[in-house]
Amino acid sequence: MKPPAPESTPESTPESTRLPTACRLAVLGSPIAHSKSPQLHLAAYEALGLDWEYTRADVAPGELSDFVLGLDESWRGLSLTMPLKEEVLSLIDSADVQSVLTGAANTVLFGRSGDALSVQGFNTDVGGIVDALAGTGISRSSEVLILGAGATARSSVVAAAELGAEHVTIAARSPQRAEQITAVAKNAGVAVSVVWLADVLGAEVDAPVTISTLPGGALTAADIAGFAPTPGAALLDVAYAPWPSPLATVWQARGGVAVSGLWMLAHQALAQVRIFVNGDPQLRLPDEHTVFAAMTRAIRLTV
Repeated sequence: MKPPAPESTPESTPESTRLPTACRLAVLGSPIAHSKSPQLHLAAYEALGLDWEYTRADVAPGELSDFVLGLDESWRGLSLTMPLKEEVLSLIDSADVQSVLTGAANTVLFGRSGDALSVQGFNTDVGGIVDALAGTGISRSSEVLILGAGATARSSVVAAAELGAEHVTIAARSPQRAEQITAVAKNAGVAVSVVWLADVLGAEVDAPVTISTLPGGALTAADIAGFAPTPGAALLDVAYAPWPSPLATVWQARGGVAVSGLWMLAHQALAQVRIFVNGDPQLRLPDEHTVFAAMTRAIRLTV
């Protein structure tokens, strides 16, 4: 799949954007060595002509507050992976709608007034999912199947709502523990059913869109032996290493269209770059198509 950079948001101009003096950024999580965020962000800042620093740091649960409080004025913001997307909510002063709906933020933007630090939270995963599917020509779907029930699944539910879904099915290993994701669906205005993951993987899928939020290596060949899509149905698999994943391989072999989670990663990172440069995930970057092309090349995707 070759999704283009989003075209629906206004582009920033020198008059509308004053670049911040703070220029240090990082992605946090545990483990974090595998993260491709540094490649994506550094490629974007190079394309923009910005000499900004973007690194990674291993931050375990319970350590985020001390890390943030230890940062100086050179820091502009942070990207967050699990298990920090929920923990960060206790540290932020304001949050976007997607963060509130999902109960998870993957981006924070710092502001300072004198010695006072303000922290804004954003969830760019929702938009990343929507834009990755848009690359397959899918801008609407009345029904979405979601594999998994964690933080990324909650973002997938909100993304499904943005696609106009009337109903989502959540396939969980433990349906009895799916209260949080069903609450997210209700708040997003989407009807929801929760079923056993094993039952879904053993049958034909009739939903036009499936989003797998399961981690890489979570499924064996035996798990998905009976899994079959409706011909032409789309699968977005957030697990991208290795690619194609076992799930994507089976899906494609049986007539479906599989989209790598790298597209979601690239699109959500583009929104993060907008936040760090412009302070707004909807405000386009100068020559954004070129910036996005540089980002995708950095992780060996081709626009």
